[in-house]
Amino acid sequence: MDTLAVVLSEPEKLSLRRLELTPPTDEDVVVDIDWSGISTGTEKLLWTGRMPPFPGLGYPLVPGYESVGRVSFAGARSGRAVGDYVFVPGAKCYGEVHGLFGGAAARVVVPGSRVIPFKEELAEHGVLIALAATAYHALAGGELPELIVGHGVLGRLLARLAVIEGGNPVVWEVNPQRMDGAQGYAVIDPASDVRKDYRSICDVSGDPALLDTLIGRLGRGGEIVLAGFYDKPLSFNFPPAFMREARLRIAAEFKDPDLAKVKAYAESGQLALDGLITHRLPASEAQLAYRTAFGDASCLKMVIDWRDSHGDLA
Repeated sequence: MDTLAVVLSEPEKLSLRRLELTPPTDEDVVVDIDWSGISTGTEKLLWTGRMPPFPGLGYPLVPGYESVGRVSFAGARSGRAVGDYVFVPGAKCYGEVHGLFGGAAARVVVPGSRVIPFKEELAEHGVLIALAATAYHALAGGELPELIVGHGVLGRLLARLAVIEGGNPVVWEVNPQRMDGAQGYAVIDPASDVRKDYRSICDVSGDPALLDTLIGRLGRGGEIVLAGFYDKPLSFNFPPAFMREARLRIAAEFKDPDLAKVKAYAESGQLALDGLITHRLPASEAQLAYRTAFGDASCLKMVIDWRDSHGDLA
């Protein structure tokens, strides 16, 4: 079997290539991908070449960890069935081409234990499950955030989940193009915010220079959750943090319970996923898709449509 895949041969050099797939075992499934999302966090770091050392990092590579599609083959011990509609959090099935994270392809081979069946009615919105689980993981480790920094897709999902869980967050955003779209919470310019007593602040901006500003907005004993991805060292002035007895927490990769929770929220309709996917392009325009995702501030989430590619595969 083969596939068409997005391949980064080096930073900022991307092409759509035909790759031979690793044959599936009895524990694997083959998934024909309908949609894959582009991450403006980790994938942008791969694109620019600024990704910090990471297991499996190397070029050429297939990016992507936000894919959905249908199982076309299911091994006897895979635990899945042909026809299942599933979320795929990436794959490593391309031989000498690195799968980091390996989901941006028309077809993938992946262990059945890694894919997550979900209601097909969610369709392209299923690519958002990984980001929603990342947001929920940041929530689950402590108090609900009173302040969220950044109103991109991750910030919006975090705010929507906080509201579902009973919170009443405020979201900071400085880009006028991203001020709208709030659902049950307020979005404000930080220059207009006078509060300096937040109990919990969650930063999803990925800006390493914000830490001192956020510490200055904490109440005594407050916590800052770092839920973005930072490509530079973080530092802060000690005295203000000392006087507040500030706490820092890093929200790392989501876990299976986070995925199960947001899947249930999404399938029940409690977690609205509308208004987050703003751009769509066919796989044949992958170069434009990635450049738009990383360079157009109006693009919250770009998804690549692989459906027309299935007929070209062997």
